[in-house]
Amino acid sequence: MDTIIRIGKYNLRELNMDNETKATMAGAVGVTVGTAGSVGTIAAAGTVAGLGATGITSGLAAVGGVVGGGMATGLVVAAAAPLAIGAIGYFVFKKLFK
Repeated sequence: MDTIIRIGKYNLRELNMDNETKATMAGAVGVTVGTAGSVGTIAAAGTVAGLGATGITSGLAAVGGVVGGGMATGLVVAAAAPLAIGAIGYFVFKKLFK
């Protein structure tokens, strides 16, 4: 449980912030982690690995193909994932420290 509320070297219980600010910080960490995961997935999922133009294009197409679409669908999925993870982090923190 304590690992959930630690961000870097800071323990969120010890910071002098209100719970809304702490929840916002937890959401921001979730978005950052989700973004890193999306970029890594796009770089690795395509037929051409990497973050060059062909790697990104094939990665987005591969991610979009999972849900039955193409590159544009992959872009929507890759953009929505970090937002969803951040929102989950925000609301979980709000529920845990009500």
